[in-house]
Amino acid sequence: MRQARLLTPDGPVAGRYEDGTIHADDGVYEVGVDGRLLPPCEPSALYCVGRNYAETLDQMAYERPAEPDFFIKPPTSLLGHGQPIPAPDWTDELTYAGELVAVIDRRCRALDPADVPDVVRGYTILNDVDALDQVGRTARKAFDGSAPLGPWIETDLADPTDVEMETIVAGERRQSANTELMLFDPFELVAHLSERFTLRPGDCIAFGSPANPGLIEPGDAVSITYEGVGTLENAVAEGGFP
Repeated sequence: MRQARLLTPDGPVAGRYEDGTIHADDGVYEVGVDGRLLPPCEPSALYCVGRNYAETLDQMAYERPAEPDFFIKPPTSLLGHGQPIPAPDWTDELTYAGELVAVIDRRCRALDPADVPDVVRGYTILNDVDALDQVGRTARKAFDGSAPLGPWIETDLADPTDVEMETIVAGERRQSANTELMLFDPFELVAHLSERFTLRPGDCIAFGSPANPGLIEPGDAVSITYEGVGTLENAVAEGGFP
């Protein structure tokens, strides 16, 4: 099942997504007619794992981490599917990263990897937008609009450790990989973070991205597909921040 959120003139609604409509408790809403898609959850934080593919280590000349490497994006970084990605005027090196994301379903901490499927609501997709020329991860990755998320939560993904993905930028395929190539698998990563943070319903854990050659610039459309989950699409805004 797919779960989605829609912003209507009367406020957000949430429900089951099917064929361009959202079936909520108070009725059926048509996406694009009754409103636009919102990020499919409301996380208190987005925990993002870095350096989790060998080809990323090779591209960026990183050493293989002994344990998962992570950073945090705030809720203010979120964008919904179809919303424009701002191109800040303080960076000349804006890039993308297509990542699979687990959405937490209940408050939890100190998990074993085997327990992780019981606390995950489902999976969605993140574009980890990065201003490479800024100093420090927070400046590079935590700014407004740096976390397009969606389009929905897929609750029936059978196996997150074996999912094909690809990213298309301006009609060119830039990423193609499988989650089986991760250095740390999704269950290990959620368990690792739960040893350090109390995870809350709606919190997101992104599992990292394969190598992502090239930059994005105003006018570029970015399309990230994870098989069995969906496709997240956003274009880079011509005007940057409103």
